[in-house]
Amino acid sequence: MVDARSALAPTTAPTTAPTTAPSATLNADSALIDVRALSKIYRVGVETIRALNGLDLSVGRNEMVAIMGSSGSGKSTLMNMLGCLDRPTSGSYLLNGRDVSRMNATELARVRNEEIGFVFQSFELLPRQTALENVELPLIYAQGAWRGRRARALAALDRVGLADRVHHRPNQLSGGQRQRVAIARAILNKPSILLADEPTGNLDSATTTEILALFRQIHAEGQTVIIVTHENEVAAHCHRVVRLRDGRVLSDLAVADDVAGRSGGGA
Repeated sequence: MVDARSALAPTTAPTTAPTTAPSATLNADSALIDVRALSKIYRVGVETIRALNGLDLSVGRNEMVAIMGSSGSGKSTLMNMLGCLDRPTSGSYLLNGRDVSRMNATELARVRNEEIGFVFQSFELLPRQTALENVELPLIYAQGAWRGRRARALAALDRVGLADRVHHRPNQLSGGQRQRVAIARAILNKPSILLADEPTGNLDSATTTEILALFRQIHAEGQTVIIVTHENEVAAHCHRVVRLRDGRVLSDLAVADDVAGRSGGGA
């Protein structure tokens, strides 16, 4: 799972060959995200763990993509890489044409604040702050964003349907409302990508439907959205489904083809 604290505040062997993917038609010049031969190796004692193993992935602007995989598939590690929370052992990650895999800690912190919006399963709201104050948080760290931050935060809350809850604290809000606050906070800086890590994991089915409708609305307004999920029902709301296994892309398909493959006994 993505490290929420690092995301919100600045800080100084494999198997099946991948299926031909929609991303294969993108090149580095047209892709918002272009990941090539990305590897991440952890050493735990004498054991070597390959969390990512030469993974390739491209995501175009204004796509809505689900990333799926079982425990140990590499999806959490990939999210950490895409969110600039960790560095690859080897390979490259271009975001908006910039190789963020080579940036130092200060540069990565700036990219996280300005280019990436995070939404977490557990909301990660400050309990003593109001909805408005929670949404304002990214602007505290953004360059030149102090002026006008309250108006921008109010506009973001209105965008997610919470104009009448701006002075409520998290314990005065429902789970769905808290996730809406988190989404407002994530889109405040107009990021290049919105990364959502199991965003409906703590919500009931009716609220899940509402939150997914909000993601679709934000996507329709031009936002690139990437959702990590283990639920096929959530992935079905996206346009592409990328499935990982053993640190590589197992399949990368349009959602209709992914559903057809599962119905026919696919992964």
